[in-house]
Amino acid sequence: MSHFSTIKTELRNFDDLAAALMEMGYQPEAGQRQLRGYRGQMVEAQLAIRQSNGADIGFRWNGGSYELVTDLQLWKQNVPVERFLAKLTQCYALRTILAATQQEGFQVCEQKTTADGSIELVVTRWDG
Repeated sequence: MSHFSTIKTELRNFDDLAAALMEMGYQPEAGQRQLRGYRGQMVEAQLAIRQSNGADIGFRWNGGSYELVTDLQLWKQNVPVERFLAKLTQCYALRTILAATQQEGFQVCEQKTTADGSIELVVTRWDG
């Protein structure tokens, strides 16, 4: 019986996903990777984060987005999986928004993180 759990996400861009993980302080390994789980069980993913306890966190493409795959009983991060995903989604969204605003000719004038952890951006564009 598999101990791996799969959690759906809305993360669709591989490069932004990998970059967001790096911004969070992780060293993701890209490419087809075998994730380790309970009692040596393995599952394949396209992105892996190795944990010190020998179990891994991974992301695999499901045809529409990347889903998180891990053995939740062996989760050894400083935050619960829900908070991990919330932070990852926030970092990913910020990267996506900044790229889109730059592509549209906007510049970030102000970026601040509020007390509740949300990020506020002020962008401008000069039309000539």
